[in-house]
Amino acid sequence: MAQRLTDPADAAALVRKGGVIAYPTEAVFGLGCDPRDETAVHRLLHIKQRRPDQGLILIGADLTQLAPFLLPVDERLQEQAMTTWPGPCTWLWPAQPDTPRWLTGIHDTLAVRVTDHPLAAALCRAAGMALVSTSANLSGHPPGRSADAVDAALGEWLDGILEGATGGRENPSQIRDLQTGRQIRSS
Repeated sequence: MAQRLTDPADAAALVRKGGVIAYPTEAVFGLGCDPRDETAVHRLLHIKQRRPDQGLILIGADLTQLAPFLLPVDERLQEQAMTTWPGPCTWLWPAQPDTPRWLTGIHDTLAVRVTDHPLAAALCRAAGMALVSTSANLSGHPPGRSADAVDAALGEWLDGILEGATGGRENPSQIRDLQTGRQIRSS
């Protein structure tokens, strides 16, 4: 079983040491790690049994945490994203050329969201960075909606679980393409 944590600073310390953790988000628990730590990201993908070519979502407490990974876009497009943030809308945003492929997969975009979940945002602030955020489950299985469910399914492989309630949303975040406005996943 994973170490159970109640303080985002303790979970952030695990992330900074290369750990993989679970934490509550707007609808489900997410799995996260330092997005620049290739070993941690590949470990997360292995735990989840997710193909690396699919790409991952990053969450941040604000746009400045996501900006190092993103190309500047037209002001109108940025405003479009900002009208949904913080909140449960993930945008496929053009990625900087040096954004690691372990984050973008086969895509030239990166899925990003400024979270409005208080614990997830506090975790990002405590870590001082954006975090990987993918649902806490084995690929193809229902996502974990509680710390107990995540611990039972994945706890033996995780370094920690930040306890707390999800935001109560029924479905994971909506995903939209920033350049086309096309909806990829509904909320």
